[in-house]
Amino acid sequence: MEQRVLGRTGRHVSVVGLGTWQLGGDWGDDVGDGQALGILEAAAAEGVTFFDTADVYGDGRSEQLIGRFLRESDPDRTITVATKMGRRAEQVPANYTLKNFRLWADRSRRNLGVDQLDLVQLHCPPSDVYSQDAVFDALDTLVDDGVLAHYGVSVERVDEALTAISRPRVATVQIIANAFRVKPIEQVLPAAARAGVGVILRVPLASGLLSGKYDEQTTFAADDHRTYNRDGSAFDVGETFSGVDFTTGVEASRTFAELVRQEAPAGTTSAQAAIAWLCQQPEVSTVIPGARTVQQARANAAAASVPALGPSFTKEVMAIYDSRFREAVHSRW
Repeated sequence: MEQRVLGRTGRHVSVVGLGTWQLGGDWGDDVGDGQALGILEAAAAEGVTFFDTADVYGDGRSEQLIGRFLRESDPDRTITVATKMGRRAEQVPANYTLKNFRLWADRSRRNLGVDQLDLVQLHCPPSDVYSQDAVFDALDTLVDDGVLAHYGVSVERVDEALTAISRPRVATVQIIANAFRVKPIEQVLPAAARAGVGVILRVPLASGLLSGKYDEQTTFAADDHRTYNRDGSAFDVGETFSGVDFTTGVEASRTFAELVRQEAPAGTTSAQAAIAWLCQQPEVSTVIPGARTVQQARANAAAASVPALGPSFTKEVMAIYDSRFREAVHSRW
C-alpha cells in the first residue's frame, strides 16, 4: 500500500488507515475481543500502518485492544497509533490544562502499553481552545518531556482546522470529509499542504451512507449513534451521516452508486470508490474508515489500489454535492 508522510511527524503511514471507534463498542452491537483483534490483524496484513483511536472509545477499550495487538503482533512498532484526548472532562476551555493533559496522556500510555504516544490529537474541543497559547504551550511541554512524540487536532469545522494549522508545532489535522462533505477538500487540504501539516480524513463513508447499503427503511440499534445522534443531542450532529438528512443521503447514495458503476473500474464497490476518491487527493495523508468485520477491513484497504477515478468522476461527485447538500451543510462545518 502507498505510504505518505504524515505531516510534521515525518512518519510514513498508509494512505488508508483504520478508525477504531467501533472497537470501543459505541456503535451498537459489541465487537468482541477476538473479532476486534482479527480486524486489526487483517488491516495490518493488507498494509495498513495507521490506527486512529481515542481515550473515550469504550472508555479506553479501543486503546487497550490496540495495545494488546501491538504487544502480540507488532512488537517492532511498524504501526503508528494516533489517539485523542479532551473528552473525558466537561467541554469548557478551562479544562484544557497541562495537568489534565498529563493525566489523560498517562492513561492512554497505560492503555496502549507504550512509554511515548506517537500522536495525540485534541478531540474536537471547544472552538476557543484553538486560539489559546497556553494550550499549545502545554502540549509543547509534553513533547519536550517525551510523553508525546507529536500532537495534532481533531476538529469539526473548517475554521477550526485553519486556526490550528497556523500553530508551528501542530503536526496533523483531522476532519470529516467525503463525497457528501467537500468543504474541507476545497479549503483545508490546500492550507495544510502549504503549512506541511498532515491531513487525516474521518467519516469517509458518511456513517455508511456511501456504502450504498442503506435504504429508507434501514434502522439501527438504539445505542448506535446513527439512531440517537441524528439530531445532535449527544455530540456534533455532523459526526452522524456527515450531518445530512438521512433520506436525502440515501437518495444521493443511489446516484453515487450509479456513478461508480459507470466510471469506476469493474468490481469497485461504492464504499471503495468513496474511499479511493479521498485517497487520490494528493494533500491527504491518510483516510480512516472503520470496520466491524475482517471482510470490511480488507475491502477498505483494497480501496488504496483503485486506479485514478479521473476528473469526470470528480465533476459528477461535485454535481451531487451541489444539487443535494451544499445549501444545507456547506456553511455549517
